[in-house]
Amino acid sequence: MKNESINRWLVLIASTAVLLCTGAVYAFSVFAGPLSQLKGWSMSEIMLAFTINAAVGPITMILGGFLTDRGLAKWTVFFGGALFGLGFFLTGLVNSPGMLYFTYGILAGLGQGFAYSACLSNTLRLFPDKRGLASGLITAGMGGAAIIAAPIANRLIETQDVLYAFRTLGIAYLIVVIVANFFIKSAPSDFKPAGWTAPVVKNGNVSVNKNWQKMLGTPEFYLIILMLGVGAFSGLMIASNASVIGQAMFGLSATTAAFYVSLYSLSNCLGRVLWGTVSDRLGRTKTLLIIYTVVACSLLVLALLSGTSAFAIGIIGLGLCFGGVMGVFPSMVMENYGPINQGVNYGIVFIGYSTAAFFGPKVATGMAANHHGDYTQAFYTAIVLAIIGLILDLVYIQKKKTTQNRSDFQGAHKA
Repeated sequence: MKNESINRWLVLIASTAVLLCTGAVYAFSVFAGPLSQLKGWSMSEIMLAFTINAAVGPITMILGGFLTDRGLAKWTVFFGGALFGLGFFLTGLVNSPGMLYFTYGILAGLGQGFAYSACLSNTLRLFPDKRGLASGLITAGMGGAAIIAAPIANRLIETQDVLYAFRTLGIAYLIVVIVANFFIKSAPSDFKPAGWTAPVVKNGNVSVNKNWQKMLGTPEFYLIILMLGVGAFSGLMIASNASVIGQAMFGLSATTAAFYVSLYSLSNCLGRVLWGTVSDRLGRTKTLLIIYTVVACSLLVLALLSGTSAFAIGIIGLGLCFGGVMGVFPSMVMENYGPINQGVNYGIVFIGYSTAAFFGPKVATGMAANHHGDYTQAFYTAIVLAIIGLILDLVYIQKKKTTQNRSDFQGAHKA
């Protein structure tokens, strides 16, 4: 496909629309309480569905990346989005925790992985000149989904019930995916915008493309996957428990808590664009230093202060930074390992996110259960992880400097 035949902004908009559907997982805390009350299942049983949903993501992130790298992004997006919508709809028919784990956990989780991987990798190929911005915009769809889903779901739950909300939203998501897919086109790996020339780095290479085997042989990979995991931990912990935390610790009503879930999602959405743009100017590593610092400070506010203002400040800060984490790392992976194998490479790195998704909600719920609904200990745990992320980023910066100096020395020696 010729570059001239692709309207990259239209592809970005359509891809974002799909992720506005699959990102509804971040509104899970709105569904969790009513589902527990309706079915009599414990919160731990219900939160396991969220954990499974995120944990299976890398399976289809990697497979979806493999298909996207081979020019099948359009069909991968459609299949993933449709599978997610179907899983959401079928969740409205569940009659046991096991069925919930299958519909919401496995089906919706696998569908989300396919759609997210294909939308992200395909769009990044279309914006080699604005990777941070493009990554921020496309992932903003995922982060911003709960802005729409939370109040609608809460309204449907109040007027009908939580199962009706799942079924209605599932149908809506299927319709959006079908319409959006008409405007998505698969991008060639060598796409270049008109008038843009790829920058030449100091060692003389225009770009370096490494497959997943070569990626695993670099020390940067292990630092990146760890930084993603500790960076996503607090965001996922809040995403899955925001409504419950607001009601249990800050005295909010269910309706008000749903508003704050939307506020968190809005912050998450804006953070992906904001930090993606900032990272284009400051660089990925300096941006991450700021993000980890703000995460720690926001958690400290939640742990030490009370009242709705403290809750608002804490979740806004965490939402912005969770969005930043999700917006910065795709570009970081592509800059290290090139665009050709981005789908598979980022799918593997995404295991760091899924690990955080497994432990984040589980640790928070477990600690709260042991402290009569108080999440303070979970906040302190996340603060420690944010500090670890800060240290890892400093190690990464030093490693990159060492590698660059060695490359410059070798280049000068050959000259």
